Amino acid sequence: MSVFSSRVPLGIACITSGIFCLTISDTLAKWLGHMYSPMQILFLRGGLAAIVLLGLAAAAGGRQALQTLHPGIHLLRGALNVAAAYCFYLSLTMLPQAEATAIAFSAPFFVTIISVLFLKERVALGGWLALCIGFAGVMLVVRPSPSNMQWAALLPLATALAYAVMMTTARYIKAQESMLTMMLYLALGQAVFAGPLSVPVWQPIQSGHLLGFAGIALFSTLGLGLISQAFRVAPASIVAPFDYSGLIWAALFGWLVWHEIPSSWFYMGALLIAGSGIYVALFHERSGKKPS
Repeated sequence: MSVFSSRVPLGIACITSGIFCLTISDTLAKWLGHMYSPMQILFLRGGLAAIVLLGLAAAAGGRQALQTLHPGIHLLRGALNVAAAYCFYLSLTMLPQAEATAIAFSAPFFVTIISVLFLKERVALGGWLALCIGFAGVMLVVRPSPSNMQWAALLPLATALAYAVMMTTARYIKAQESMLTMMLYLALGQAVFAGPLSVPVWQPIQSGHLLGFAGIALFSTLGLGLISQAFRVAPASIVAPFDYSGLIWAALFGWLVWHEIPSSWFYMGALLIAGSGIYVALFHERSGKKPS
């Protein structure tokens, strides 16, 4: 089956759009992170999103939009979402943003491993090669050495693993459940888990920051919803490499908002990372095999 006659293009569009939304959310979180703890940001992100989504659910389908056959999976995804985001926000306080982001982008490699072990997907040699090239691009950006490795680097690695598990669990949710329902339970789960943990570190919210919190809630929820949808409509091993497009958006937003100029190593690594994702789609399209 040709990749372009399947639902793979829809999955690719969902994941790239979702990553763009998450980049906007991360940019706002970086700004607010200088004044509020990561857990408070996460609680407000989930709580504000849940309020909006509950309103949309009431308007769209009422009680039907709240019904789910997978409460356990949604609860697990909420916990994983909090763990992944908290580790990433915390890593930004200890590591350079480019390094933390690059390490976190090892997630597609974990997604592919999980999809092979638990979803029984088959990955062709070309797919593994593309993922290795993408991971080599990550290493080119990070350029790890014994002199600069530290335990804080494990935080974005934990983010990548938790994120990978969260995204692959979306494949166990029946297709009858709408994207709105998935986003609603993801936001509710985040608020439930982050709420009690945010109490000891709570800071009064300044009125000028309310719009920033609202933006984080909007773009993070929409981004995670789109990415989850991508893993539902297309094989994980194909859409996962397109997660790497976030490095390009991170560099662009860093330049536009924070006036950060990435090194030449970053551009070379980003080229390999983006190329690996594109190759996966083209490889399957040329091979005429069932997307793995």
